[in-house]
Amino acid sequence: MADSMSEMLRADMECEGLLECFHDLKALDRDIFEVLCEREESLTVDEIAEAVSRERSTAYRSVQRLLEAGFIRKEQVNYEQGGYYHVYEPRDGEEIARELQRTLNDWYAKMGTLIGEFERKYAEGPARTPSED
Repeated sequence: MADSMSEMLRADMECEGLLECFHDLKALDRDIFEVLCEREESLTVDEIAEAVSRERSTAYRSVQRLLEAGFIRKEQVNYEQGGYYHVYEPRDGEEIARELQRTLNDWYAKMGTLIGEFERKYAEGPARTPSED
């Protein structure tokens, strides 16, 4: 178990940026988020796919991950003759940063509690001599 935990923590430390570290997002997700941040207008999935030179289905999956992580928002645009399509834009960077900070604080508090529980359970037991192991 200790190996899997240390491996998990090491893997977390090797992530390239906030998007990858906090939400296990991929490089394409980061690229799409950057495209959306650079543009002044909202984009359709087709426009996003073209901007990152990927198939529409690949771009759509990435957009869905970004939506689920809360980094972008979706808006429905209605046609006058009926029907609609969706466009996507980034959420406010300061708002995202505050949410990331809350996530980090929550994680830190949870880890602190788990470490305290571990210490109470295992560090306060009777002292063992090497012959008892």
